[in-house]
Amino acid sequence: MNSKTIETISPQVLYILLALAVKERHGYEIMKQVKADSDGKVIMGPGTLYGAIKRMLKNGWIKEAGEKDRRKYYSLTELGRKNLSVELQRYEEMLEKARKKNLLGNPVTAKFAFSYVRKSL
Repeated sequence: MNSKTIETISPQVLYILLALAVKERHGYEIMKQVKADSDGKVIMGPGTLYGAIKRMLKNGWIKEAGEKDRRKYYSLTELGRKNLSVELQRYEEMLEKARKKNLLGNPVTAKFAFSYVRKSL
């Protein structure tokens, strides 16, 4: 991840950013929110979560927002919010192109298109 430019964001990082866009959260709460937001499709263990958090802290996408009951809370920075917005815009543009090609009407084709997009992330 580069703090100045954005090329792609993994689904895990995207869901973490989404979770923090609403409010500051501690690690376990982030994991639960990611699972809920992804309808159980993205389940992160502590290693994946804290590895991603470490990279996002280093790149200035999130910051530590304090500690309560021995839990560190994290919040989104303006740079993190900007990168989330850019990535969501990319998804929207991709979905629009898929709609124009009638790829979303057929569930099998839509599943293939989404899986292709996920592999590119």
